[in-house]
Amino acid sequence: MSDLALFRRRLLKNPRQVSAIAPSSRTLARAMTRGLGPTSGPVVEFGPGTGRFTEAILARGVRPQDLTLFELDEEFVAYLRQKFPGVTVHQRPAQEAVDLVPAGVSVVISGLPLLSMPEEVRHGIVGAAFQILVPRGRYVQFTYGNTPPLPPETIAALGLTVNKGHKVWANLPPARVFRFRRA
Repeated sequence: MSDLALFRRRLLKNPRQVSAIAPSSRTLARAMTRGLGPTSGPVVEFGPGTGRFTEAILARGVRPQDLTLFELDEEFVAYLRQKFPGVTVHQRPAQEAVDLVPAGVSVVISGLPLLSMPEEVRHGIVGAAFQILVPRGRYVQFTYGNTPPLPPETIAALGLTVNKGHKVWANLPPARVFRFRRA
């Protein structure tokens, strides 16, 4: 089955969980994975879906054994395990990364639809990311809006700074990449 066919089927079955009208573009995937390479060390991805960002992470030279994915959808999980041998795939919520991944992750890439989630869930997801990230690690998140997917009070409460990246017009809909770090 193609990525697009699987994506459409899962979107029709659970639109709230998929929360996108089309898979992320390769251009967005390159923007999300900018700066990764063979010496990046451990990388975690939240919400990989059909694996568009996963492909880009591996194409940047991250070794499969250094990549861990967190995906809730059972069909996406089965697809990811088949498509990316050597990559660890957990069918668990992102908030459980702290229980399953040792601290020392260099980057967390997130394709999760944070803006469609309750504030406490968003806080839990980003908080979990920073519990496993190295001190200078970064959390990379895209959104379809022009403002960060976390309100200023959550950014402050978590002690973070945010870098507003460029707009990726070659995506449906256009998306903006945000990079979060500890202040």
